[in-house]
Amino acid sequence: MFDILMYLFENYIHSEADIFAEQNELTDELVRAGFNKPEIFKALNWLEQLADLQHSDESPYLIANPGRAIRIFTESECNMLNVECRGFLMFVEQIGVINSITREMVMDKLAALDKPAISLDDLKWIVLMVLFNVPGSEEAYEQMEDLIFDEPTELLH
Repeated sequence: MFDILMYLFENYIHSEADIFAEQNELTDELVRAGFNKPEIFKALNWLEQLADLQHSDESPYLIANPGRAIRIFTESECNMLNVECRGFLMFVEQIGVINSITREMVMDKLAALDKPAISLDDLKWIVLMVLFNVPGSEEAYEQMEDLIFDEPTELLH
């Protein structure tokens, strides 16, 4: 499912096309690209649920006050996110790329991927996808893009 999300994100992120406007066409395109239908439907559902997080009374992420909160990870979350991934989440929160609300949106979408383990690269892309869907997060989105694409080079001593 993650490969489909990446395909959609890379191909539609900067276009004005509404990926939900014609779901049958999009499904056909994804099948032609080599993806199977059950995974396509899971990915489209994941994206719809991400968009719904903004408007849900059930999970009012964007209505809550983004105060200072410390995240204690559950055992299953620790199994899904290694120390490097958890450290990265803390890092992007500390530098202001995400706040406690967007962090919880990220955690929600990570759990929805239904993967036993998430790589750091996958985590970075999920953070970027969440920020893309949060109104008013353009600056944070740009910072996250920089963190993904401007990998620091090693310095020679």
